[in-house]
Order: sequence, then structure tokens, then C-alpha cells
Amino acid sequence: MSKTFYLAFGLSLFCCVLAVLSAAQTGQQTPAPDLPGNAKRALDLAKMGHCREALPLLVKSAARLADKDLKRNIGFAGVRCSMFADEPDAAIDFLRLLNREFPHDPDVLYLSVHTYSDLSTRASSQLANTAPTSYQSQEISAEALEVQGKWDDAANIYRQILKQNPNLAGIHYRLGRVLVSKPEFGPVAAEEAKHEFEKELQIDSANAGAEYVLGEIAKQQQQWDDAIQHFSHAARLDASFGDAFVGWGGSLVEVKKFSDAVAPLETAVKLEAKNPAAHYLLAIAYARSGRKEEGDKEFAIHRSLVGSDSGAAEQPASAARPQ
Repeated sequence: MSKTFYLAFGLSLFCCVLAVLSAAQTGQQTPAPDLPGNAKRALDLAKMGHCREALPLLVKSAARLADKDLKRNIGFAGVRCSMFADEPDAAIDFLRLLNREFPHDPDVLYLSVHTYSDLSTRASSQLANTAPTSYQSQEISAEALEVQGKWDDAANIYRQILKQNPNLAGIHYRLGRVLVSKPEFGPVAAEEAKHEFEKELQIDSANAGAEYVLGEIAKQQQQWDDAIQHFSHAARLDASFGDAFVGWGGSLVEVKKFSDAVAPLETAVKLEAKNPAAHYLLAIAYARSGRKEEGDKEFAIHRSLVGSDSGAAEQPASAARPQ
């Protein structure tokens, strides 16, 4: 063959290669399948109860559909079929899709509540069936009793757990929490609860909740130095614990350490901007520290939160507004 032929053939092949590369660079692809058609087929299968057949199609359609209404229907069908097929991971994926695409849809939120509740019930049942005598299973039972307000029954279960696992983290805290939750909470129960929280901190020194409740017990007993210590420890253990900062600053206000109270209370109002007690306490701390203008601003915020006729919320016993 002649050189002319080879040159022409090579040029043709080169042009073909360029065309393929150009198509790839400009995003030209094989036409997509009929996604709405596949989605509708998946929905029909789901409606007829063929969830195991529908689920793979629902997963594929959910990721690629542009039609919002169709995507919403796919999401709902996906959650239902995933739960029917005992595919919790798939159900959660569909819920994430729905909450991302339709974050304020009441139907989506309602479905989320019931699905997560159902998943929780299933996990609890599985735990009870696979390890009925485990402390985890007993703890679940005690938590359910707490929700029902059966404090003594819950406390008895926590005590049984501690007999078998005396150094188990979290249980002394839960037992103490039950004791302070009882309607007849008094000095005797307070001492018992205090003992449980202190034991918890011996096991888990980073338990901010235990430190906080010890602060509350000390506050009720007007043991301000102890309250300051426990509240400040809780706040340092958990920088997002707004109530701990309120308790810390409020206890400092009670002992008239107004300048020291400013920093924790400033943090408190940042964390809990709608907490009237935090603003009221900060207003006092500012005013008594000579920062009248800032104090007036905080008093105004407090009034706007509680209403002009409501009075001061949780006003400290020894700290009235300066005249």
C-alpha cells in the first residue's frame, strides 16, 4: 500500500481518538435510562407488597431523580419497604434523604419519629432476646421504668446491677438521678443521691452531669463554696453545658463575687440566649461590678423574655437589683 494510504488512515484514526477524548471532556455520555419510568415501576412494586423486589429499584431511583414529588414518594416507599425487609441501614438512608430534601415537611418528620421509635424498639427487643440477663438489658428496663415514673422499681434494678458490677460507669449516676427525681425528695434522699454521684465521680471523673447535680444539691442547701466547685467542674468538663455556667455564675453572685461571676454568665447567655435567669444574673453581675450600661441592657433582655409584669425569674435570694 502507498504512503498516502497510511497517512490517510493514521489521520482518520487520530481524528477518531480526538473525538472520543473531546466527548469525555465535555461530559457526553450514553443517554440515561428512563429514570421516572423505573421509579414508577418501583413504586408500583412497593404498593403491591413486593418490597424485596422494589427496594433495589427504590435505592437507585432515589439517588438520581430530579423530580421532587417523585423523589418524595420514593423516599416514603423506601422507608416502608426497608423496615418490612428488615434493612434498618437502608431505612435510615431514606430518612436522611427525606430530611435533607424536605426538612420542614410534617409528614417527613412524623415518619422519622415513628421509624426511629420502631428501630429503637426492635433493638431493645433484640437485646432482651439475645442477652436477657446482661446489665445492658436490665438498664433498658430501668430506663423504661423511669419514663413511667416508677422510681423505686428503677432504683432497685440499678442497685442489682451495681451488686454485680460495682465499678460500672454510669450506673451510680443513674441511681442518683432516680433518687433526686422522686416527688418525696428530701434531706435523706439528698444525702443518698449525693453519695451515689460522688461514687460515680470516683469511677468516671469526667461525668459532668454528676458534678452538676452535686452543685444543685449544694445550692439547695446554700453551701455556696461546694456549689461553685461542682458547677465550675461541670462547666470545664463540658464547654456546651449552659446550665452549669448559669449555676456557677449564680452561686458567685450569691456570695457577692460579682466580677468573678461575669465570665461564666457571659458564656451562659451565649449558650442559652433565651434563658431569662442567665440574663438576670449577668445583669446583676454587671451592675454590681460598675458596668451599669451593660447591666441595663441585660435587664432589658430579661424583661423582654419574661414579660414586664412577670418579675425576675429565679432571682437569687441575696441579690436584688441595685437602685
